[in-house]
Amino acid sequence: MSDKPIVITMGDPSGVGPEVTVKALASLSAADRARYAVIGDRPTLERALAACDLDLALADFGTAAPDGALSVIHVPVDGLPGTFGTLSPACGEAAFRFIERAVGMSMQGEAGCIVTAPINKAALNAAGHHYDGHTGMLAHLTGAKSSWMLLASPTLNVLHVSTHVSLRDAIGRATPERVLETIRTGHRHFQRMGVENPRIAVAGINPHCGEDGLFGTEDDTQIAPGVELAKAEGINVEGPIPADTVYHRANTGAFDLVIAQYHDQGHIPIKLIAFDTAVNVSLGLPIDRCSVDHGTAFDIAGTGKANHVNMLAALDYAGRLVAGPR
Repeated sequence: MSDKPIVITMGDPSGVGPEVTVKALASLSAADRARYAVIGDRPTLERALAACDLDLALADFGTAAPDGALSVIHVPVDGLPGTFGTLSPACGEAAFRFIERAVGMSMQGEAGCIVTAPINKAALNAAGHHYDGHTGMLAHLTGAKSSWMLLASPTLNVLHVSTHVSLRDAIGRATPERVLETIRTGHRHFQRMGVENPRIAVAGINPHCGEDGLFGTEDDTQIAPGVELAKAEGINVEGPIPADTVYHRANTGAFDLVIAQYHDQGHIPIKLIAFDTAVNVSLGLPIDRCSVDHGTAFDIAGTGKANHVNMLAALDYAGRLVAGPR
């Protein structure tokens, strides 16, 4: 087990990130809580504690603190609205700076893993940070050439060939080379997580994988060649398999991982069966990062109603990452 802290970025200060973070950490024992440090805005965390009716001491990271106190790395940002449920460029700037600090700590070996609370893409872009979300931002900040989004749950795991692009662009991005590299990335990750010979299924991109060209040829010309190249490397992979059946098969135990060709093809089944327990994991980066799989929920932010179960799942996955080999 690494002795480096797992750092949690609290997300958009106006969203539910601060609340689910303090709720999750307050539910842990004092000894378990000591493994974490929250990167964010201290006054916002204090307001989140009050909203959730929690009595939890905050202490500056790296200083002597009362037993059980929550360690905080305060990152000051001017102009924060000081209220929940507000779309604000200042909050977008804050969310970026929290992540930037976490990446810096991880790249310098000062943190074992990053767990991210949700950010708001509109606020992020309003602050001048033009990313499609956490995954693209993390790839840029770490200098990674490619990155992938894995959605992991107890019974279904999905790795995406592409995510935040239009469906038209997603079809074009599903090249044999990208499909192959996605399969390789998933294979390596699951071996790292203790699955010696991961069983991987690759979803087709057209209905019934094109039905011998009746509904498109992309499965034959783009997907299948990537699968065959992976098989030639000794990877235990099947496909393309029609997407309307492959997720059921995986969810009932036939496969350890499904390769989805685009965002909604992978997100819809995961959100349906594991809305509260799925964890977003970034693969292909030189650092470890996982996240809750929900948004900022401005409509309930500040009410104390936000469910922290998903944050607990993300913290558990982070613990598994730091416990094993990199």
